[in-house]
Amino acid sequence: MASSDLDALLRVTSPTYRGESPPDIAFGTYDGAVGRMVLAVSGKGLVACSYDDEHVVFERVSRHVGTFIGPDARRLDPVRRELDAYFSGRLRAFATPVDLALATSFARTVLQKTMAVPYGTTTTLDEIAERIGRPRALRAVGNALSSNPVCVVVPCHRVVPGDGALGDYAGGAAAKRHLLTVETRALA
Repeated sequence: MASSDLDALLRVTSPTYRGESPPDIAFGTYDGAVGRMVLAVSGKGLVACSYDDEHVVFERVSRHVGTFIGPDARRLDPVRRELDAYFSGRLRAFATPVDLALATSFARTVLQKTMAVPYGTTTTLDEIAERIGRPRALRAVGNALSSNPVCVVVPCHRVVPGDGALGDYAGGAAAKRHLLTVETRALA
């Protein structure tokens, strides 16, 4: 979606936003090393950092978080700067607060354990399942990770299958490999 298409989407679906006051949800995109990501920031923190289509993310955010949505560089630019620093290997921990409003209760539990996986390391689905006290819930843990609404910042890319394979990732295998490489190079 081109920038003008995103602007049109915001005008049509958020008719109360006239530029006079900032929106409740700041919405925009980030073009980085792993492609375009859709960003949404609520008053509580980063709601979305997603590889999904802008329309899909916009609809989910408006249904579950709020409908007063629009561009707000003042709130989006700090996240963009942190992503730039992360991709260049200069940032190991994001300061941006995370709002997991788009995740189910179970997924929030999984994603909170995932946030504790140290930079430059990986863990397995089995280990995450053990940490949440559900050692047999591997499929559910995998589903929670695959639906992570705040990719990169909530580092689901650091979770791999127990068989040593790279595993699935919302942004694709090349993006997951790139993220893990950025982290291992920065530690070297």
